[in-house]
Amino acid sequence: MRNTTLCYIEKDGCYLLLHRVKKEHDINRDKWIGVGGGFENGESPEDCLLREVREETGLTLTSYSLRGVITFVTDCQESEYMFLYTADGFSGELTDCEEGTLEWVPKSRIYDLPIWEGDRVFLRLLESSAPFFSLKLVYQGDTLRQTVLNGQDCSM
Repeated sequence: MRNTTLCYIEKDGCYLLLHRVKKEHDINRDKWIGVGGGFENGESPEDCLLREVREETGLTLTSYSLRGVITFVTDCQESEYMFLYTADGFSGELTDCEEGTLEWVPKSRIYDLPIWEGDRVFLRLLESSAPFFSLKLVYQGDTLRQTVLNGQDCSM
């Protein structure tokens, strides 16, 4: 299993999103997502979070919370545990990102953008201030086939 982090940085009713348009052969190509990435050897989730946010945005997080753990299962790549964070404090200046374009997007507009179907599930949990959660998302290609929240199947 791969281990990754993803963070939604909040400011003035917006999330900082990354429009993934710069990398060839990117599973997230053309999608809008939070910022984050894969663990390096010996990193904790927090180490990875802080490093990835700094590398992708130039920002240093000063206030953040672990909101949930998401298990991604897909037929396209190795399964993944993703540690999902939100952050509401940071210092520094936004820089360019090698993986795409960074933009502050009003939370009300996010669902109008091309995002993963599973992201819609956990973004709604973040919006509702749900307590810490475990979410399993099973994809076949780009299609979400199963959603399991805290051990309960929520698939439609």
